[in-house]
Amino acid sequence: MALRDKWVPRYLELTPKSEALYKRARQSIPGGVNYPLRYLSPHPLYASRAEGCYIWDVDGNRYVDYWMGHFALIMGHSYRKVIEAAKEQLEAGAHLGLEHEWEVMLAEQIKKMVRSVEQVRFANSGTEANMYAVRAVRTFTGRKEVGKLEGCWHGGYDGLHKAVSYPFDAPSSAGLPEEVTGLTVTLPFNDIDGAVKIIRNRRLAAVFVELVPSQGAFNPADREFVRALRDACDETGTLLVFDEVITGFRLSPGGAQEVYRIYPDLTIFGKILGGGFMPMGAFGGRIEIMERLDQTKYVKPSERSFHGGTYAGNPLAARCGYVLMRELESGEVQERLNRLGEYAKRRLSEALERSGLEAYVTGMGSLIGLQFTPRPPRSPRDTLSMMDRELAEALYYYMLVNGVYYVSQHVPHFGLSASHAEEHIDRLAALLEDFGREVAKEKRRA
Repeated sequence: MALRDKWVPRYLELTPKSEALYKRARQSIPGGVNYPLRYLSPHPLYASRAEGCYIWDVDGNRYVDYWMGHFALIMGHSYRKVIEAAKEQLEAGAHLGLEHEWEVMLAEQIKKMVRSVEQVRFANSGTEANMYAVRAVRTFTGRKEVGKLEGCWHGGYDGLHKAVSYPFDAPSSAGLPEEVTGLTVTLPFNDIDGAVKIIRNRRLAAVFVELVPSQGAFNPADREFVRALRDACDETGTLLVFDEVITGFRLSPGGAQEVYRIYPDLTIFGKILGGGFMPMGAFGGRIEIMERLDQTKYVKPSERSFHGGTYAGNPLAARCGYVLMRELESGEVQERLNRLGEYAKRRLSEALERSGLEAYVTGMGSLIGLQFTPRPPRSPRDTLSMMDRELAEALYYYMLVNGVYYVSQHVPHFGLSASHAEEHIDRLAALLEDFGREVAKEKRRA
């Protein structure tokens, strides 16, 4: 019997309405879900409402939420200032189909907060922003190949959907032609010599970097590694692109790049950018790159990099984003969250020591990971190849039946919000310690 099976029956007892909804969903939705990441055997959890750091499922069970809308909800669920802004814009016009002042104001606010951004264009998701960024870097450099780091996630776009799932040399999805993925070159994470050698030996248009990869349980890139990437890209005429869809505006007002003090040529945004709950993405950076999208300077379609979309920069998302960006501009929210993140790492590490579990706490700022590995991991490859999946899955079900929700069951990682407090962290640490005792009991029985 798998260790997780100790708690699965209790999960089934607590969630009969979720089970019924899943049976219905399977009749109309392939696999019953719209994102495999949210799938859980024997059935996923179905939410009904949320507020602050809490989420309720359709059976009325309450959970402390550390998933926080895919890490988009930095202020917590139902943040009133953004909700009120959304209500006002719904009355004024949620979708106008024209340019409007809110998109201009949001673009100006991004430039104010992120020093590497001189111009920006809006999209509808981080995936879409990455897609248009790939086209932009190819247009600017005249090169076809792009580089990305192993185990880093840049959304579902074909050109970057490579070396995502472990083992990294296997296709990360069906339906990806080699003619497309063959133009994507994979670089090792936190390996200076290996990554720099590839950059120097290939004519890459750009290297896409996730500085704090979620698949690596938020184990961040070394600063020396990122500096080496920046230097190698400068040396070879390769653009450096930071994917800050998760880290943008969270780790600091200027994102992870401001923490590292290393700046890219382009940055990808999403999640928090849309106010936390409106679909939105963006890409922005140096003006000489971004102007290759300018239809007034490059009149012929064949000369410019196309970008556009029915809902790109729509007023509802732009207004929500602007209101939230103003809240985050001072950095006070991020400073408090970073302190809470350090508290969480300390408390979880102490719990692990007392529990007897072999695991490591990783993370940066308000992004925390838990790694059941035999040695400290250095990369997503280490995490995904060494993770004790049985322990990770068992912990996931144990936390669920004790009122804690996070993602994922295979790679535990947590995102904090302004609505979390030390008392929530203390409860999480206590549960982790108790889980360790339960595991020890099961081992003695075996």
